[in-house]
Amino acid sequence: MFTVFVITLFLPKQPRFRYEFEKGKVWMNKDLISPFPFAILKTNPQVSTDKKDALRDILPVYQVDKEVTNDALEGYLNEFDIKWRSGQLDEKDKILFKNISFKILEGIYQKGIIGLNVKHQTSGKNYDFSFLDNNISKQKNTQDIFTAETALKYFKANFKAPNQVMQDLVDNLAEDHITPNIVFNERLTEVIRENTVSNVSTTRGMVQKGELIVAKNDVIDDEIYQKLESYKATYDAQTKTIGSRTLVYLGQVVLVAFILSILMSFLYLFRRDIFSDNRQLSLILIVTTGMLLALTWALKMNIASLYYIPFCVVPIIIRILFDTRLALYLHMLVILIAGFFVANSFEFVFYQVTAGMVAIFSIKNFVKRERFLVSALFILSAYFVSFVGIALLREGSFREIQWINFVPFIFSVLLSLLAYPLIYIFERVFGITSDVALIELTNTNNKLLRELAFKAPGTFQHSLQVANLAEAAIFKIGGNSVLVRAGALYHDIGKVDNPQYFIENQNTAVSPHDKLPYEQSAQIIIQHVHKGIEILRKNQIPEAIIDFIRTHHGNTRVDYFYQSFLKNSPEKFVDENIFRYPGPIPFSKETGVLMLADSVEAASRSLKNPDAQNINDIVERIINYKLEQNQLDNCDLTLKDIETIKLIFKTMLMSIYHVRIDYQQIL
Repeated sequence: MFTVFVITLFLPKQPRFRYEFEKGKVWMNKDLISPFPFAILKTNPQVSTDKKDALRDILPVYQVDKEVTNDALEGYLNEFDIKWRSGQLDEKDKILFKNISFKILEGIYQKGIIGLNVKHQTSGKNYDFSFLDNNISKQKNTQDIFTAETALKYFKANFKAPNQVMQDLVDNLAEDHITPNIVFNERLTEVIRENTVSNVSTTRGMVQKGELIVAKNDVIDDEIYQKLESYKATYDAQTKTIGSRTLVYLGQVVLVAFILSILMSFLYLFRRDIFSDNRQLSLILIVTTGMLLALTWALKMNIASLYYIPFCVVPIIIRILFDTRLALYLHMLVILIAGFFVANSFEFVFYQVTAGMVAIFSIKNFVKRERFLVSALFILSAYFVSFVGIALLREGSFREIQWINFVPFIFSVLLSLLAYPLIYIFERVFGITSDVALIELTNTNNKLLRELAFKAPGTFQHSLQVANLAEAAIFKIGGNSVLVRAGALYHDIGKVDNPQYFIENQNTAVSPHDKLPYEQSAQIIIQHVHKGIEILRKNQIPEAIIDFIRTHHGNTRVDYFYQSFLKNSPEKFVDENIFRYPGPIPFSKETGVLMLADSVEAASRSLKNPDAQNINDIVERIINYKLEQNQLDNCDLTLKDIETIKLIFKTMLMSIYHVRIDYQQIL
């Protein structure tokens, strides 16, 4: 219930629009009559075009800068007298020519001198502008008023002096005081542009209440599509205020709880081991909740496309940490929930389900880390095929495909690579062993395996052969071959403590057991199980590997020392438990196969003449003995599986001992 609460808490709480539609498709629902009046929204390109057209009509605003005018005229008068005296001109002519030239300059400023702006000269040197004077705007053109160049030219043409010295003096003085007094008001122009853009209508026409929006079997063309989009937008806006958020939340709780109940039923019926393990169950719920919370965040942030979200992370993580069936099942449940809250839900579900299936299949045999990259390429290919197919179905033309819409899928695939660090975190936090961790453990350069090879080389070679036998058998009958190999390599790790007490490590004819009582010898042999568990737990090796140590001898007796005790001390009471391994017996295909491989490989080393007949006999005898001792009762090995295992063991042992294989004999 806590998971249901967390998932539904942040989901959108308005009622969901009930219809799905696509441009170019046939409307398969009944006739849609508008239940309320609504405005028809323009498309984004239409609104953008209207805004551009409106901005094209906005003229730059220019105003008179009176301060510039006053400063220029005042400066002209102040400098005229100085310039006149410096030119040594007749004082009696000064007043006359001063007044004449000033009136010409004053007239120029009254008409106006504009400072041309390069960014407004898009269609030529001259351009229209809006002239604002005393809050009254008039449209003018730059050729109707002066520029600094034309103003000087006008001054020179209208001022005539009696001699050239006076003419040059006054012309130069005027040139120094001709400054643009009509200037561009950028702030006011921008305000007008912003107001114009904001006032552009985003609608075109109305649909009245009771009016037909689309009839059944009509093809959804551009006009009908825009009406449906407008109807949906109005519906969503109204339901935010009209619809009951409580009832919407109740509906979400019912749906999410139903989906999770199906998941729990699946686990209870088919994966009881996960259902009864709170750590594994918590991990599954965390992955599910995390992905749906990512979807909720994306909806609230209104990101450009929900396809940026890496939904394939879920099946990848679950496949690596658990199995294919659970990964596919959980992925489909997550996508079903997500489909309620996305647009074009069928298209969304198709994209994600197919990509998730490809992701699961692409990492079926995960033996190398680069498989992640291979999987990413497969997922991207699945998205691409779906994208092209849906685009052709919708548009009917390659030219109309908008390839930019595929970019979110590329980012989604790149983000799916986050599964790798997440798998490592989940392994550490929840104590789950993935194939990635198992592959690392099977590296013979691992510290523990190097120690085993150095201290107990015979045991190490025995473990390698057991790993080969068990891996080949489990691969044939079906099971986790990587897990079996890792378990086989570590199953006798406890022998590093007293390697000389185990026959495969003894180099002399004298055995250290010769000086010990049979009970003590049996306990030393049995102790390698306890010691192995202790070593692996100290080195934080996963419990899945430790299970192979606990079960590889089951609860069988150390028969050699037990029979020796009975033979040499018939009068003594014997406690059989002293000579018996603690167990438990194997409880999975993998642990069962390892027990058989361990016993068969060890027994084969005692053969003095390892020919086909002897190998056939010893394999049959060892496996039948395990069956008689009820050691395989708890593992789900069928009689067919056992016969297959026998055949593989015989074939491989004959190959090891270079025996010509007579298949008729071993069969």
